[in-house]
Amino acid sequence: MKSLVIDQISHTAFRDIPDPALAPGEVLVDVRHVGLCGSDLSTFNGANPLVELPRIPGHEIGGVILETGPEVGADLAPGARVVVIPYTTCGTCPACRRGRMNACQFNQTLGVQRDGGLCDRIALPADRLIVNDTLPVHQLALVEPLSVGFHAVSRGEVTADDTVLVLGGGMIGVGAVLGAQARGARVIVSEISARKSETLRKLGAEAVINPMDTDLEQAVAELTDGRGADVIIEAAGVAQTFRLAVDLAPFTGRIVYIGYAKGEVAYETKFFNLKELDIRGSRNATRADFDAVIAYLEQHTDLADLLISKVFPWEQATQAFDHWVAHRDETFKIMIDFGKDA
Repeated sequence: MKSLVIDQISHTAFRDIPDPALAPGEVLVDVRHVGLCGSDLSTFNGANPLVELPRIPGHEIGGVILETGPEVGADLAPGARVVVIPYTTCGTCPACRRGRMNACQFNQTLGVQRDGGLCDRIALPADRLIVNDTLPVHQLALVEPLSVGFHAVSRGEVTADDTVLVLGGGMIGVGAVLGAQARGARVIVSEISARKSETLRKLGAEAVINPMDTDLEQAVAELTDGRGADVIIEAAGVAQTFRLAVDLAPFTGRIVYIGYAKGEVAYETKFFNLKELDIRGSRNATRADFDAVIAYLEQHTDLADLLISKVFPWEQATQAFDHWVAHRDETFKIMIDFGKDA
């Protein structure tokens, strides 16, 4: 069967690979739509330290069950549409023993530590699938990236009494915006792209501030009567915004880091203590986050039209990453359509 491989930095190619064989407890999924993630783009650009090339990318998958192996329950039947949870869990590491399997110490994410979903069919453990026959298949591929932002909101314990500042309005930041709004919070976004800012306003952000031409601290102070944002979610993954989150956080504020800076970050650590900040990491997403996103998408059926920036048919998938590099400033989500939904 055909797959798309990042075989060297800044280059993709189609490659034939063996058809997957089903093991007990596994399900064969016919891949219908795959969203490209920022981690996939980092792999393409040679900036993802977790990936060894060649690698089949893609972990944002919407598909249809083709076949089930032994020991799979009747709820996973051929023809059912499914969302893929692309992470593995060991069940024995400290995170898994605490019930936080999304942060498994030995996790292997599809398309990162192991080959991903940009292929005709993929065999997956049954417990990594969520059946949903309500959403269109292309929207199922939006669930995972949005769930990462929803998880950050959960980590920040956001409530309707909070004002949330999201640093970075890309796709993961969008998930944080929507997740915070779903809890009734006010949302402010810091984003430098004018095209993305326009969409973020359509998504309901109360204010979108370009920190390149506006004093972000002053703007947030004016919007909050000087109190500052109760929760700051860093979704840009650069050293400046890691430090900025601490600078902008009010006394007893909460900070959640989704992304990670590619280099070391220097902090004025006295503010950790002086402000008594709650600083939390956020990794991947839980099943509860996936379920929350599915429910949100079911209630907001026009959301996909705002978020999917470009769709490439499977036959043209080798063009997708080059397009993203050339149009990064205006791209939220690039989707690969396998053309099997008719």
